[in-house]
Amino acid sequence: MVVEKTSSYLIVERAVPFEGYEMAESGRVEVAPIHSETPFASHLGETVLAVREEADPDAGRLALEIAFDSGRVRCETWSGDLRLSSE
Repeated sequence: MVVEKTSSYLIVERAVPFEGYEMAESGRVEVAPIHSETPFASHLGETVLAVREEADPDAGRLALEIAFDSGRVRCETWSGDLRLSSE
C-alpha cells in the first residue's frame, strides 16, 4: 500500500487492501493484493532519498520518480492508466 500521510512524506508498507472506491468523474479505484509484484516491494522499510515529478500536459502524462538507497521506482500515468517500473 502506498499512502500519502502529508505533503512531506510517503509511506510504503505491507497492509491488507481496503475496498475499492469511486472518484466521481475520475472513475473507480480498484484495490487488490499484489504480493511481491510491485516495484515498491523491494524497497519496504527504506528511506526515500529524493522525489522528482515530471508533467507533460500536452501528452496528458504525469510521472513521479522516487529514489531509494537500492534503486528507483517510477510511477506514471498514460491515458488514464497507472504504470509502475523500477531501476
